[in-house]
Amino acid sequence: MVERNISIAKSTANDIIIPDPAPEDNARCFLRLFKKWEGYAMSWDLTITAQTLTCMVSFNALRCAKVVLEGRAPELLGMHANPNCVTKYGYFPLHEDAERFSVEMIKLLLRHGASANVRTVGKDVIEDLLPLHIAIENTCLHKYLEDNLSPSQNHLDYIYKLIHLLCLPEMKIFLDTIRLLAGKTNNLLEELWYYIEDGKLIQSAILLLAAQEQIRGGSSSKISSKKDGFGIISKRILRLSFALRWEKGSNGMAQKLLEEKRTLIDCTGLLVDVISQAGEPLSAYVQAHSEAPHVEVLEHVSTILKEYGFYPTAEVIDTMNLQPYDCEMERESCSKDANMAFTETANRHASEEKTRRKEVGGGWDPTYTRRNFFPYWRSVLRTLCPVKVYPVYARANANSGRDLEQIRIFQSNSMANRSTRTQNRMLDSVGRVPPFANNHQSKRSFSTCATGAFRLLKLLKSSVGAPVPLLAGS
Repeated sequence: MVERNISIAKSTANDIIIPDPAPEDNARCFLRLFKKWEGYAMSWDLTITAQTLTCMVSFNALRCAKVVLEGRAPELLGMHANPNCVTKYGYFPLHEDAERFSVEMIKLLLRHGASANVRTVGKDVIEDLLPLHIAIENTCLHKYLEDNLSPSQNHLDYIYKLIHLLCLPEMKIFLDTIRLLAGKTNNLLEELWYYIEDGKLIQSAILLLAAQEQIRGGSSSKISSKKDGFGIISKRILRLSFALRWEKGSNGMAQKLLEEKRTLIDCTGLLVDVISQAGEPLSAYVQAHSEAPHVEVLEHVSTILKEYGFYPTAEVIDTMNLQPYDCEMERESCSKDANMAFTETANRHASEEKTRRKEVGGGWDPTYTRRNFFPYWRSVLRTLCPVKVYPVYARANANSGRDLEQIRIFQSNSMANRSTRTQNRMLDSVGRVPPFANNHQSKRSFSTCATGAFRLLKLLKSSVGAPVPLLAGS
């Protein structure tokens, strides 16, 4: 029971950061709490626990995290947090930070010795994932990418559309997170080549655009000691392309798969060529125009590409498909809740915080961006978690069907082992989930129709005063 409650608590999304009325006192409140309870459940073996630090990371509590990382406050009695301490779920604080796309928190952790080369371990997570992998894979779930990219598109249009989408303002915070992590990740070219070799085109494009500065400077120690990473990758793609063209399939299916690999590696070659030639001006434009309208950004990106000899189609993206998740649905669903006033206050504070950040030039608020464009209920870091929390607007999303089915399977298996009362509590914690399909539903519908028809015949018989003939076999 304790493990199940921990699992549910771990999966609960903390997507609205509620600013404290006096933000400068956040750390003081934590220290008073720590001193009052003598560090109970917040420290162990003369150190601040990894769970405590990870909780601060998940709430983007920069002041509190800085206090426990430094360990200078008298209330801590000399204890401090280790940024490279693995949690009992198998990941590190920097993995959680990559999940939250908080650039400032990542900078804080790195400044206090966090390693970007730690990997997930254990049965509760997908093993061997770097923080960089978490950020890249979650960026691939961005709503703009999922709504506008289709494998059935023309390959050339697919590449150009992908580049245009990655240059939109709402992608900036995701790319900034990846860029920061990539700068501290060892053997970056090898990580890029793994994506290319596995045929992961979107992941390759994200890493190429976000980490082009590190790639140009050569971040790999095993592939080559040369400085031009784009040249190294291009040569490897060329050799792989030649090898695939000389290779012959043994049967029809193998030949088709071979053709797909050839096409994919050709697309990757074009992608590398585009970013190597036009990547710097594209990145400079994105950094300088984080609030520009979509139409203006798309037109300017096309202009830059044409200047370097790349000619995308006239109408690359339909701007009507650039829509965030409808978070208003979730807010409306909370209107009947007893905590309605609290929720409205939280939303107002979050909105004010977003406006404040924009006014001071801080760019997109990470909480706002993550909530509106990243489906946190499909997080890579929490893929193996058996219980997930879905907002109301997620069920309208076709892409979440697979995850909902996993929830139903887990709940149906749990039904046999738990009482109805316990199951209802779990459902309340998980959120609103559609009812299970009932095998007897069609029989009940037929019975209802038959009863209604019989009553109608009796009514007609009594009104006419004569027997009503029935159909044969009825």
